[in-house]
Amino acid sequence: MKIDLTGRKAVVTGSTAGIGRAIAEGLARAGAAVVVNGRSEERVTATLLELRALLPGAEFAGVVADLATAEGSAALAAQAGEADILVNNVGTAHPNGFFEQDDDAWLDLFQLNVMSGVRAARHTLPAMVKRGWGRVVFISSESAVMIPRR
Repeated sequence: MKIDLTGRKAVVTGSTAGIGRAIAEGLARAGAAVVVNGRSEERVTATLLELRALLPGAEFAGVVADLATAEGSAALAAQAGEADILVNNVGTAHPNGFFEQDDDAWLDLFQLNVMSGVRAARHTLPAMVKRGWGRVVFISSESAVMIPRR
């Protein structure tokens, strides 16, 4: 199957490694301009260098922002601008027991795993609706149903 995303712009959160990095590469291979996101300048820069070397004809940009915060989400929105494709990939877990995890740890997880996607979609969707085209994907982990043993 050949997917042609030429002329489309994609934003992939949490895309400096793992699944997010692979998604960013795949979207670029399909022709999309891709915005890579991570929390540190070092990781975003390294990922951009790697992707640009691998796919010299592709268009990449990077945004350093911690999406667990409203400020980080606002920075991503401001720097990435409008997108045709949004992949909400960023997420984490704490390897704590249910009873050992305090309220702050639960709230941290909620901010990153839920609110980062809500904020990104809230920014991205209105322009997609106005253009009549867009895709929003939320990535999750099987850990939600198959809890890993510690």
